[in-house]
Amino acid sequence: MTHSRDVVQMEHSWTNARLATMTDDGLGLIDDGVITSANGRIVYAGPADGAPTKAAKTTDCGGRLITPGLIDCHTHLVHGGNRANEWAMRLEGASYEDIARAGGGIVSTMRATRAASEAELVDTALPRLDALIAEGVTTIEIKSGYGLDTENELKMLRAARALGERRRIRVAPTFLGAHALPPEYRDNGDGYIDLVCNEMIPAAAALATAADAFCEGIGFSPAQCERVIEAAQAHGLAVKLHAEQLSALSGSALAARHGALSADHLEYATDGDVATMAAAGTVAVLLPGAYYFMRETQLPPIAAMRRHGVRIALATDNNPGTSPTTSLLLMLNMGATMFGLTVVEALRGVTVNAAAALGLCAEIGTLEAGKACDLAIWDVTDPAELVYRIGFNPLHQRIKDGQ
Repeated sequence: MTHSRDVVQMEHSWTNARLATMTDDGLGLIDDGVITSANGRIVYAGPADGAPTKAAKTTDCGGRLITPGLIDCHTHLVHGGNRANEWAMRLEGASYEDIARAGGGIVSTMRATRAASEAELVDTALPRLDALIAEGVTTIEIKSGYGLDTENELKMLRAARALGERRRIRVAPTFLGAHALPPEYRDNGDGYIDLVCNEMIPAAAALATAADAFCEGIGFSPAQCERVIEAAQAHGLAVKLHAEQLSALSGSALAARHGALSADHLEYATDGDVATMAAAGTVAVLLPGAYYFMRETQLPPIAAMRRHGVRIALATDNNPGTSPTTSLLLMLNMGATMFGLTVVEALRGVTVNAAAALGLCAEIGTLEAGKACDLAIWDVTDPAELVYRIGFNPLHQRIKDGQ
């Protein structure tokens, strides 16, 4: 609950609402709540009896639930083509590793992405973005990683930034040049990492806010990923890491030791990995869409995350190969049903903890004075309904920067 009685022209008030402020360890629920904004920022979020008295415009929410605008903190939204044929192959028994080693997987998307113009990448990503916006998403992280050379990685980052200009949404662009080996470096992983560190990262630093890498047997070794992390930090980028999705390489602990914002996937993370993440404040980003789509059986260590106090976020991992979903609401249900998250954990996972995974806690993720007025107003009163339903979108209205 946040109060402010500063003298300021109140532009808009939302009254008669149930607020899920996310400002305590739970949902921070306030019945008969009011939110008031000015200049795109929240001025007041709290009970009606303490609210400022006047605003230029007032909206009666009819008792509806208001949460912070949702945050999808791990996506690969910009890409060329699709991989429906590879999915069909997996249904017939091929493994993800088999397909990748045969030239499919990320490299097949690389070919389609290299062939697309920047404008084409923007145009094909817009329907996917619009689907997420329609579910109340106001902030989205978008990774590169399908160009795999300097020119095309920069093209992807420009496309990601352009999406934020075409739609009213905050975009956090992440450089993921160390996603897979391109064919021209098939037998020279260290040489490709040289290119990533010495050429791509310096060029990408002006377009991205963070850097990421795929720490995996079919990706890059921990030593190679550490080189990427150190180069990124030397150029002022925050760091994240794909880790422990398919095997246990302790990439998550490596990321945490370097102060990473997040380590993502984490199905094979050990108790020691989780403890190291907790000590560093590194967020665990869970991606149930990929777990489901790849028919995995190794659950992420949720009990260890709770025991050590690691913050848990949820995201779509929207990508053409392993999680072609554009529903963050579905991820709430999957996170609860498959991973055993509570309603509180799931909803904090797409608000305050997702903000932490992007380094944006000072700006978004809770309903409190001073933060961006990013709201999702729902045709429900019980927060559990947002997690409980499958294939149902109860969004009433989405507010971005007070509009």
